[in-house]
Amino acid sequence: MHTSAHTVLHDPDGLIEAGLPLHREPYESLVKAVLAWTGEDTLTTRDLEQIALQLTGHARAVAARVRCRADQMPRISGPRVLADVVLREAEGRLSVPIEGTVRCVQNRARLVRALYERLDRLEATLTQAI
Repeated sequence: MHTSAHTVLHDPDGLIEAGLPLHREPYESLVKAVLAWTGEDTLTTRDLEQIALQLTGHARAVAARVRCRADQMPRISGPRVLADVVLREAEGRLSVPIEGTVRCVQNRARLVRALYERLDRLEATLTQAI
């Protein structure tokens, strides 16, 4: 007989994840470092793929947070409309397969940066509304 102490949570709206911290600082440092690359680095293709995977996962987490904040605003508000545009672009960029190239990693880094910029603006707008 096998018993498990694990509980499976059903959270289709991502409410649990929305309350978790994003651990922003290390990813902002990574984005800054990646965007500072000027030429071919000594990193291997596998290293670049791993960095791209890290940035992709974090971009998805930030995009979910942007969606959550945008959903708190009226549908026809300027910040909501801009967030929808950024999220559609993010979805398109994230659907592109990862390559082990500097260009790919830098594109993911730019996406993370753009998502954080939009998140900051949404949170500022929501704070002003209170």
